[in-house]
Amino acid sequence: MDGNRTRRTEFVRPDRVEDGGAHQALRHLRLGEYREVMSSSNAAAKPELPDGLVVVVKHECETCRMTAPLLAEIAAASDLTVYTQDDPHFPREVAAIHDVDLSVSWHHDIETVPTLIRVVDGVEVARTVGWSREEWRQVTGIGELGADLPVMRPGCGSMSVDPDRVDALRAAFSDVPIRSRYVEFAGAEDEFEAMFARGWTDGLPVVPPTPERVLNMLTGTTRAPDDVIALAPPDLVELTVEKIAINAVMAGCLPEYLPWVIAALEAACTDTFNMHGVLCTTMGVGPVIICNGPGTRAIGMNSGMNVFGQGTRANMTIGRAVQLAIRNVGGGRPGEVDRATHGNPGKLTFCFAEDEEGSPFSPLSVARGMDPGVDAVTVFAGEGPKCIVDQLARTPDELIATLAASLWSMHHPKLAMAFDVVLVIAPDHARIFHEARWDRSRTLDALHHALQRPGSDLIRGTQGMAEGLPESLRDATVSKFRPDGILLAHAGGGAGLFSTMIGGWVNGGTGSDPVTVAVGS
Repeated sequence: MDGNRTRRTEFVRPDRVEDGGAHQALRHLRLGEYREVMSSSNAAAKPELPDGLVVVVKHECETCRMTAPLLAEIAAASDLTVYTQDDPHFPREVAAIHDVDLSVSWHHDIETVPTLIRVVDGVEVARTVGWSREEWRQVTGIGELGADLPVMRPGCGSMSVDPDRVDALRAAFSDVPIRSRYVEFAGAEDEFEAMFARGWTDGLPVVPPTPERVLNMLTGTTRAPDDVIALAPPDLVELTVEKIAINAVMAGCLPEYLPWVIAALEAACTDTFNMHGVLCTTMGVGPVIICNGPGTRAIGMNSGMNVFGQGTRANMTIGRAVQLAIRNVGGGRPGEVDRATHGNPGKLTFCFAEDEEGSPFSPLSVARGMDPGVDAVTVFAGEGPKCIVDQLARTPDELIATLAASLWSMHHPKLAMAFDVVLVIAPDHARIFHEARWDRSRTLDALHHALQRPGSDLIRGTQGMAEGLPESLRDATVSKFRPDGILLAHAGGGAGLFSTMIGGWVNGGTGSDPVTVAVGS
């Protein structure tokens, strides 16, 4: 999809429910169908509870069935309103209102049935859930209520918190406004093929971003849906939390991943990172997202075996959501503004966590100014990973020599200072530094010292290569990288004497510099 159509096309609405009875339809709801049932049942926006006592029950609940005979006694002593969630004929002891659309249960936070509530002048003043003889007596004011029943019995989960229904209920009743335009597909249209045809994908299938799914995604953040995070390049379109959530749904994220996607986009859409330039360059680079902090473990990010590979949902979908947002909101599509000569598979997604617990080094985020223990992302304009092999080094100096020789070859063995690098040390190589008590600072100092060459070896025309540095550097001592140009991280599987380098795009004002930001809530 392109142009303005990209910015308008956000939501997919599934086929409507054609089944006649609302109650029957509720028993077999699919995502997206609830709003049609709501319409057919004339659901109130927010039903108020009447004064007196209110009980919410369902026939499926054994505790509800146990307490049902008490309801006639309560009704004789007080004004009583009963709402039943499933069976409109339950309970038989008193007349009940069928909460067919679950609007009463949703709006009044019924999480367990039976729930007994006292309402005075339209305000809830007391509530108890399940069956507790003492609490039911206190709320109803009936001193001998339920004398022949057990002292206590837990209730059952309310239908309004049923995982199969909660997303649809949220979409039907949430007061969070959805501002993005709906796109309805024809009944015979395959929604996955339709999204391919409209150009919304990265070449792989995406999840249809129904309102239900988007609202569920928005529960992952405390930020308002209309908060503007950044201007998405290249078209400089406002990138709101809602639009990010839509693309996170399409990427396959869970709600708890959303703050990480937001942070990564906040970092990428800065002048410092220069996402527009990263798109336009013919070099095959894209955003590499390095994640730090305890939150990486909380959401199940991979920092170990196969860390750059497939198989971990958080790693795969966070990076993918960033790329989809730039494509679908900002207009950054291959063959148009994206002019990469070859590209690389990481342009689908390239996101991983640093293994902080097993590292001999301080975390990358701390080295880049974040406080210890803060969740953070560092976005780096990088190419695909390249393996560095050294099976025989047993001392830091031996390993430094191998790492330096490999790093010198990055992009071209005679080009220096123009590119940064992410150097990812795996545990078996990191152990060599750990046993020698080398920390981040000492390791980087040794690397930079080993990564120096006489300019006379690097100028254009030497070694039979036309490429190289200008003649003016012939008598200089040249470093491969600028002082902060090596981003050292620790990640990878627990076996294998390997490390990895991720070469960067041109740095500085004409290119891209890494950006590190904290992950919010």
